[in-house]
Amino acid sequence: MTQITVAALQLAFTSDIDANIATVSALVREAAGKGAQVILPPELFEGEYFCRVEDEGLFAQARPVGQHKAVLAMQKLAAELSVAIPTSFFEADGPHHYNSLAMIGPDGAVQGVYRKSHIPDGPGYEEKFYFRPGNTGFKVWPGPDATTLGVGVCWDQWYPETARALMLMGSDVLFFPTAIGSEPHDTSLDTARLWRRAMVGHAVSNVVPVVAANRIGVEHGQTFYGTSFITDERGDILAELGREETGVIVATLDLDRVKRHRAAFGFFRDRRPDLYGRLVQDI
Repeated sequence: MTQITVAALQLAFTSDIDANIATVSALVREAAGKGAQVILPPELFEGEYFCRVEDEGLFAQARPVGQHKAVLAMQKLAAELSVAIPTSFFEADGPHHYNSLAMIGPDGAVQGVYRKSHIPDGPGYEEKFYFRPGNTGFKVWPGPDATTLGVGVCWDQWYPETARALMLMGSDVLFFPTAIGSEPHDTSLDTARLWRRAMVGHAVSNVVPVVAANRIGVEHGQTFYGTSFITDERGDILAELGREETGVIVATLDLDRVKRHRAAFGFFRDRRPDLYGRLVQDI
């Protein structure tokens, strides 16, 4: 039997990167103590979600992958605990800036970097000011026991194309670190249930478990709604956190069962790529 134990972290953040790293590290240790092999912190956990405003001074926070405090700290922790940690960070690459994720393996090495493909732009989420669209393409990573891990970042999670591409690349589990909450332009709009439904839909239509980690807390009037969760391949919630809870959720996934279910549903058997050309036409 091929099993993998996964975890998601949920917490609030401040402008103090060292304090944030310390809090995330404590939760990583807690998750590892519960048997987790792959541990997912939220998006851009180095600090507050700075994309709520356009401020050129914030570009100074970006660092190359090999120099970023959050990445270096998670590398050390991953090696100590023998766990994998998909680590979101603000990347500087020469004159370019990306919303990136370093996949850190259980030996502490960075297996590679994924740069967020879909970049949102709107009140409170003005990411296009800071980030170029990713140029890495979707990426998957080797996981425990010859598994394959697919990872997107936040806005990527709304796109069925992201999930399907990661599945066609061999993913056994999909992971989405997130920073999402209230909408400054419409205080009556609560996207929490939509956010979850989109990813549960990926789980069902691809017959794959999904892990989502979000932040909580109020940052300069913007409230992040947490509700991090782990769902199985049928869209049934295995573990979840509330809107204000700090903590760790853990679930063990039977990937042999998942593969049997996927084969039985026939979604990949019955695909018709010959009919899908319109999906890649930008017209």
